[in-house]
Amino acid sequence: MIQSVGRAARILKALGSESARLGVTELAERLGLAKATVYGLLRTLEAHQLVEQDTETGKYRLGPALLQLGNAFLDNNELRARSLLWAETLAGRAREAVHVGVLYGPNVLLVHHVFRPDNSLQILQVGASIPWHACALGKATVAYLDPDARAELLAGPLPRLTGRTLTTRELLEAELEAVVASGVAVEDQEAIVGEAGIAAALFDNRGAVVGAIGLAGPVERLLPDGPASETVAAVKEAARGLSRELGAGRPAVPRAGA
Repeated sequence: MIQSVGRAARILKALGSESARLGVTELAERLGLAKATVYGLLRTLEAHQLVEQDTETGKYRLGPALLQLGNAFLDNNELRARSLLWAETLAGRAREAVHVGVLYGPNVLLVHHVFRPDNSLQILQVGASIPWHACALGKATVAYLDPDARAELLAGPLPRLTGRTLTTRELLEAELEAVVASGVAVEDQEAIVGEAGIAAALFDNRGAVVGAIGLAGPVERLLPDGPASETVAAVKEAARGLSRELGAGRPAVPRAGA
């Protein structure tokens, strides 16, 4: 690995964390680097508009070039491109918002979002990152990972986002087994109080899990008395259709020992 590139990447990740604006000293302390090194890297990143400096505080934040790169990533993401029709159809059938997500590290990245087909005010969530264990998309995906990858994610960290977030390995293992048995993952106010989700895994031509598609909405509509059978059927149908688009011949199953 080229050291300077690795350090620059760490700076960008730090600026993309919860503390959106950081000074040279803060970054140096957080990353364990010399202030002169951090300052030099920041100036280079600033020249390429990957970071920008706040004129009032002198602190740095992510720059506009990263938005362009993010949009390019989404535009070239095969799963997002192939999910457009299926997600739109699912939203129309279930009358709820639809999310498509992929696993990146311990988080699910939303690569596509179809609004609930009504006139309510809604916020586009493409690009949002959610801990895998707190969302239906994440649980639907992780349930079909190989045993080593699954064990690594179950080893944590598993932050608690609400009072209903599952944060122990034992509970999550049982949840993942239930996903494989039923074909869908359910999220009941585990990421945001009042919000629920129902999702199913997506597979490619190798039978490997590549993400998930699902519904997201108020818990009183999605889970009034648990997930409705017609809603579960709609999510499964969309997942099967999109998986076929990705080349899957049949749903994959976890390897022995999972």
